[in-house]
Amino acid sequence: MIIKKDPDIIKGFLEDYSNLKSGFCQDVYFAETEDDIRQALHDSVSLMAPLTITGAGTGVAGARIPFGGNVLSLEKMNSISAIRPLPDGTAEITVGAGLILKDLLEKVDQGGYFYPPDPTEKTSFVAGNISTSASGAKSFKYGATRDFVKSLRLMLSNGQILNLKRGEIFADRRRLDITTESGHRLSLTLPSYDMPRVKNAAGYYIKDDMDAIDLFIGQEGTLGIILNATLKLIKKPGQSMDCYAFFKNNDDAVSFALKAREQSLIKNTALDAACLEFFDSNALDLLRQKHDIIPSLAKGAVYFQQEIPRGDDGDMLISAWANLIARCNGLTDETWLALADKDRQRVSDIRHDVPDMVNEYLKKHNMLKIGTDMAVPHKDLPAMMKYCDNTLSGAGLKYLCFGHIGQAHLHINILPKNTAEHEKGKRVYNKLVQKAISLGGTPTAEHGIGKIKHGYLEMLYGKEAVAQMARLKKQLDPYCILGLDNIFPRHLLEPAL
Repeated sequence: MIIKKDPDIIKGFLEDYSNLKSGFCQDVYFAETEDDIRQALHDSVSLMAPLTITGAGTGVAGARIPFGGNVLSLEKMNSISAIRPLPDGTAEITVGAGLILKDLLEKVDQGGYFYPPDPTEKTSFVAGNISTSASGAKSFKYGATRDFVKSLRLMLSNGQILNLKRGEIFADRRRLDITTESGHRLSLTLPSYDMPRVKNAAGYYIKDDMDAIDLFIGQEGTLGIILNATLKLIKKPGQSMDCYAFFKNNDDAVSFALKAREQSLIKNTALDAACLEFFDSNALDLLRQKHDIIPSLAKGAVYFQQEIPRGDDGDMLISAWANLIARCNGLTDETWLALADKDRQRVSDIRHDVPDMVNEYLKKHNMLKIGTDMAVPHKDLPAMMKYCDNTLSGAGLKYLCFGHIGQAHLHINILPKNTAEHEKGKRVYNKLVQKAISLGGTPTAEHGIGKIKHGYLEMLYGKEAVAQMARLKKQLDPYCILGLDNIFPRHLLEPAL
């Protein structure tokens, strides 16, 4: 195993897309085997020093940024198995924790299969995706990473191995018994809180009678180290159509998206969107800096994709979508439709440019990211969006809104130019989170809590629930070294520290 102390090398592990500053650590361990990971754990435990498991740096909540101790990189543990077809037409594949998502997607595509979660950041690690149950645009139709993890192999902070296969071990209401590979039994008391009934990535996944594997998906590196995972694949869909529908105002764009969602959820109808993504007028203005082809009249847009059944020329689908766009006052002559792979990739890349351009803006102004990740019940989405617009506009802050409108999950990015605006932005963000929670929503639907959203977790569940999460962590990580400060602040783990 390689251990690096060089400050120039360490510097690369002290940043991610959150732009969180002031991280520091002693050493970076580059593990290649399970024994290497045990050594890193042993060294950290002997010094009672934190061990931060680092992903590829694509997170936006600061989870990979260490504040003391050592860093464990799993980038060399990037194995990938052969695809194993199953009788039901699906398949499975086993991958190492440090496998890059792009390499996974290429492998399964060449084999005629598809990995549906398809998170946006293709340079991310698979284990990083699992650690937050990451999702992509197509999660509207297919679900998030959680829905496609069939088994996990993990190492606890004491070096014990857990092998968890979906469907084998379940909690008895809020009591969960699991046994390590060496026969050590753990009887866990699960927290008592109820999760919001929306897309949610806030804190530990907890339900009555839950599958044991789900506790370790979305745990942000705080309960155990993911070694490898077996993932579910589906048959590669046929041709698809990608489309941008543009509108003269946000209200019409939202109306179109909600109608498209409603029809897509009804079986045996023509519309069956794989994704529904929204862009407000400010997001379009940002994109125009790079793409001057965006219609000048457009003040709102929805990007959607639909798979075309094999043997279908797609004409009826195109007509059905065109009719809905027209009924919602869309700029029909300005609609973009892409059917060829090259064209589809080009319009898809435009969607991904928004978060990249936001990150560039923040780096230019040396500002910490203030980006919401809220989701609310669908019936409350229009009211939530109106509240956000009024609150942000009233505060005089520059902002934009985009994201997964099909799941009532939108990203509002506040773009401060200086420290004063940044402080104002944090206060406004707090109001937006309070509003989302009051509607039965969540402060984070996919990015996780990390190190920068502790207060929002407490707003959602309350102090006692967060304390219960900390007690659960101490049951699995009695040394309290893994992912310290992720999900909840380290002082909740005292006196174990």
